[in-house]
Amino acid sequence: MGKKLITFLLNEELKQLSDTDPNLTVLEYLRDDLGLTGTKEGCASGDCGACTVVTAEMGPGGERLQYQSSNSCIALVGSLHGKQLLTVEHLRSEKSLHVAQSCLVNSHGSQCGFCTPGFVMSLFCYRKNHNEPDLETIKEALGGNLCRCTGYKPIIEGAQKMFLDKSRDQFDSREPITIKALNEIRQVKEEIGLIAKAGKFFSPVTSDELASLFCRYPSARLVGGTTDLALEITQSLSSFDVLIAVDRVQEIKTIVDSEGFLSVGAGVSIEELSRALVGVYPSLKEVFVRFGSLQVRNKATIGGNLGTASAIGDMAPILLALDAILVLRRGDVTRQLSISEFFISYKETALETSEYIERILIPRKTENEVLRVYKISKRLDDDISTCSLAIWLRLEDELISDVRIAFGGLSEIPKRAAVSEDCLRGGRLDEHQFIRAMSAVEADYAPISDFRASSSYRLIVGKNLLWRTYLDIHGDGLRKLRVTEID
Repeated sequence: MGKKLITFLLNEELKQLSDTDPNLTVLEYLRDDLGLTGTKEGCASGDCGACTVVTAEMGPGGERLQYQSSNSCIALVGSLHGKQLLTVEHLRSEKSLHVAQSCLVNSHGSQCGFCTPGFVMSLFCYRKNHNEPDLETIKEALGGNLCRCTGYKPIIEGAQKMFLDKSRDQFDSREPITIKALNEIRQVKEEIGLIAKAGKFFSPVTSDELASLFCRYPSARLVGGTTDLALEITQSLSSFDVLIAVDRVQEIKTIVDSEGFLSVGAGVSIEELSRALVGVYPSLKEVFVRFGSLQVRNKATIGGNLGTASAIGDMAPILLALDAILVLRRGDVTRQLSISEFFISYKETALETSEYIERILIPRKTENEVLRVYKISKRLDDDISTCSLAIWLRLEDELISDVRIAFGGLSEIPKRAAVSEDCLRGGRLDEHQFIRAMSAVEADYAPISDFRASSSYRLIVGKNLLWRTYLDIHGDGLRKLRVTEID
């Protein structure tokens, strides 16, 4: 068996890896193997942004590069194939600092040096992806970077001042050369991966190759953005014998409008999915923005979020409320399964050996539908849920003709609230119906107490989220929101 090279550009330099440990993170590779210590390690879990790097790859049509920020502490080296990797060391040109650096300095936003490189890379990526500054999107771009010294005001001012400089940088000038080099990497059709004593890493390019590899290695772990799995490496010090990446399988990275459904590939990132769904269901905007940081959303996939079977995963309650259907594949065989049948018990799903989520079918919105989604967490941004609610209703005049309610965090799996649904289905859209549904929450769930919240707190919050739904639908919203406990 020949060497399976992971090939990428480190700025302008072509890099090839063959017998590298597939469990090696990009951060460890940069700091330990290459001595590029500008990128820092803070949390080793994708929370603080000190390790932020930027990757560039060809966009649709192959005429321009697309830039993306990500956390190198939870990215594996195998994910670099076919991309250009840029760190803070690469931004300075022969003549001067990059505008993302100089504006931060001139705005007095530079810090002790630990957080600053991550901020610089997030600002650099923001400048590459936007023509004009916008306060809301600047805050979103910086949401995954913690500031420990100067406060965010001078950093945001630096981000805005970047756009006063309209000159092209060295990356713009070299873009045709970079695209040509990345094209040459993509033209290599051999199976890509890493074969080392520490383990194997495979990176198939088609669904057939992916399915075949998973059958050949049934105990392998499938990896997308590794925003969850990498924590087992960095926090639990685990290692994996076989990893199969899905990020190069274009068939599962598409969103297709099919008859009656929005067909979403399991490899679609959370950020891409948000752009497809928020326009249809505006209430999803806040939840998507609070789904980790932009660095995490750039890499996390919808298939991975469901496949982890987390009781507090953000997407499961939403898809339960929308009555999504999962397309599962094993070898050459596919089957469809309602998402309500997918979660079996804590961290256990209906997936069989060598079977994986290939696509998610989300029913297209019809008239008279209402969707409301809420997330409760200890921090507003970049935090996991304590409790979440997704509720879908079909309204006909003042009657609730159909309803689906799904909570996260109230049981060992995300699941529908059948008794609460029965209290609303067929009834009027009024206060009394919702009070009945709130009382029924205790019949649907028996949450546990843990370090995140007590059982009683979760039940109270769950009930209050239903009440919030009623107020929001009637247009009163948070102005009249009150904490209510129903005995």
